[in-house]
Amino acid sequence: MNCDDANEPSSVVWSCSTDEASSKRLKLILTLPKPVKQITWHTKGDYFATVMPEGGNHAVYIHQLTKKRSQNPFQRSKGLVQKVLFHPTKPLFFVATQKYVRMYDLVKQELVKKLMTGVKWISSIDIHPQGDNLIIGSYDKRLCWFDLELSTKPYKVMRQHKQAVRQVCYHRRYPLLASCSDDGTAIVSHGMVYSDLLKNPLIVPLKILKGHSTIDNFGILDVRFHPVQPWLFTAGADSTIRLYT
Repeated sequence: MNCDDANEPSSVVWSCSTDEASSKRLKLILTLPKPVKQITWHTKGDYFATVMPEGGNHAVYIHQLTKKRSQNPFQRSKGLVQKVLFHPTKPLFFVATQKYVRMYDLVKQELVKKLMTGVKWISSIDIHPQGDNLIIGSYDKRLCWFDLELSTKPYKVMRQHKQAVRQVCYHRRYPLLASCSDDGTAIVSHGMVYSDLLKNPLIVPLKILKGHSTIDNFGILDVRFHPVQPWLFTAGADSTIRLYT
C-alpha cells in the first residue's frame, strides 16, 4: 500500500505501519484529533465513517480507503452526534443526535428529511437491509420503528425494556430484530417488512434472552446477529460475550 498521498492537510492523518513485525497484519493507521466512539462501514467496503462526540464541528468524518482521504461532510454540527449510518443501497447518510435523526443525500450534499423520534436521548440506530425502515433505541427505554416512506414520526414505539436500551440491530437475512438493555436482557422480535408498500411492517416480540449479570447498573452493552445464521451475540458489562442460537 502506497501512503505517499495519505498526508494531505487534514485533521486526520493517514500513515502506514513502520513496525516490520506487525506489517503483515497492520497495514494502515488513522490518527484522529479526538477519541472515536463509533466506526461504521458502507456496504461496498471502500468507505467508512467515524464519530468523535468531542469533535464539535468535526465530530463526523467519512473516510475512503482506495484514495486514503478523509472528509468532514458537515460545515457545522447540529447537536451532539451519537451515531451515524450509511444507507445499504442509496447514497444516503443518517446522523443521529440526541433527539433527532437527519438523513442526508451525499451526492447532492443536502438534507433530505429530519426524523422526529420523540425520545430524550438516542443510544443506537440500525437500518433494515431493504433500506426503507429504520429503528432507533434510546436511553429512556424506548425503541422507535420508522417507515421512511411513510412519515418522519415513528410508525411504532415499543417499551419492552425496564432500563436504558443500549443497542438495536436487524438481521441481514432473516426477518428478525434485536435490542439489548441495562436491565440485563436482550429481546428478539419478528420484524417482517413486506414488498407491498401498502402493508405495514409486522413487529412481534419472540424471546427474552437472559444470562448476563448487571454490573454497576450496566447490563448488556452490545448485540449483533450473525450475518448468515440465525444466531445472536451479546456483550455484557460482566465481561462476557454470549452466543444464543
